[in-house]
Amino acid sequence: MSELPVVVIGAGPLGLAAAAHLLERGLTPLVLEAGAGPGSAVEQWEHVRTFSPWPELIDPAGARLLEPRGWTAAEEGFPTGREWIDNYLAPLADALGARVSYGTRVEAVSRLGRDRLVSPGRAETPFVVHVSNTDGTERRVQGRAVIDASGTWGQPNPAGADGVPAIGERAASTAGVLTYVPPTPAQASALAGKHVVVVGSGHSAMTAVIQLGEVVRKDPSTRITWTLRRGVSEDTFGGGAADELPERGALGVRSKEAVEAGRVSMSTGFRTERIDLVDGRAVVTAEDGRTLPPADHVVVLTGFRPDLSFLSEMRIELDPILQAPVNLAPSIDPNMHSCGSVLPHGAAELAHPEPNLYIVGMKSYGRAPTFLAMTGYEQVRSVAAELAGDHEAARRVELTLPDTGVCNGAGLFDSPEGENAGVGCCGPAPTSQPSAVQPSSLSLNPIGG
Repeated sequence: MSELPVVVIGAGPLGLAAAAHLLERGLTPLVLEAGAGPGSAVEQWEHVRTFSPWPELIDPAGARLLEPRGWTAAEEGFPTGREWIDNYLAPLADALGARVSYGTRVEAVSRLGRDRLVSPGRAETPFVVHVSNTDGTERRVQGRAVIDASGTWGQPNPAGADGVPAIGERAASTAGVLTYVPPTPAQASALAGKHVVVVGSGHSAMTAVIQLGEVVRKDPSTRITWTLRRGVSEDTFGGGAADELPERGALGVRSKEAVEAGRVSMSTGFRTERIDLVDGRAVVTAEDGRTLPPADHVVVLTGFRPDLSFLSEMRIELDPILQAPVNLAPSIDPNMHSCGSVLPHGAAELAHPEPNLYIVGMKSYGRAPTFLAMTGYEQVRSVAAELAGDHEAARRVELTLPDTGVCNGAGLFDSPEGENAGVGCCGPAPTSQPSAVQPSSLSLNPIGG
């Protein structure tokens, strides 16, 4: 198997970084990307500006691969998704050349001649990655290892409060009345004079609320309703000036100002049950019977979840709550951990019972809401070292995250007015947690969690 490539699923920031680290280790990467180019998920929010500065969005191995080609890293500023692609991801993909295959969708991952039930000789048997191409053809790709960096972008959480689409949600989406991406500036402007409902409490929702609030400022006949499943508490608008990522803190400050200025109205403790189409508009109803006025558009920004369907023949071990690797889950559970704190982790925490299979990046966090790019870059560095046999380097993971003051957990389920704020994941960090020493930057989730 030593002659086979390491198959990397996804040509986003972490998939490309994984390939760069593998090359440095003398291994051959093969990156399989369903989209037409690098960063295809980032391209879908290309109009949104990250709240992480340039130096925190560039992987060190990626930079080392690019620098001999005359590329220069940006040293300051906060790029948009488009700028991230054009000035870093696309050049990195070009440097990797034919090692990146576009228009190649992974349909399944298995072992050569073995389903998940067969144990004898499994670890010595190549992986087989089943792919379909944009021209309709199918093929199988063999690999010595598989790194799944496919992210979660294609799997948005629904508006329904119980984790499944609300009644009528799919129909509203099909009709184009409901979307799962913050509107572009042009789309936001086109909503002037209309009623828009924003569902969600994270940074994505704040981004949309701020943008739509500016539409209200220009056209006061526009109406924006922001629904939150929990009540308003001290952490609703994030860490503000205390956030060690200032641009992220500014999202909370600006969204709060939009609410206090009356440009945006909030409906708290609102758990969506159904979305009915009435004369081409969406009527959103909560589980407690409250109904919002008919909306011309509904923007659902409630986070994402992993697509595990193509790993059904793999022996993976996931936390039953977060759908994250069991050894990582306790550090990232928003119901338990202190905001912004995560224990250092790498290949050991990301390993599964299936030898040489790793899920990295945002997908490794399962349903946990906030993922940082530098966390992912450290993950792939450690995994590449492990696959190269440098176990000492793989274990040498040094990562502590900033005490951001931001929490995107569900909050106490039955305290709509925010009683006991500060309890749970937004409480003080336990003394056993590592102290924060440096801010990290967001990967595929720079607009929310």
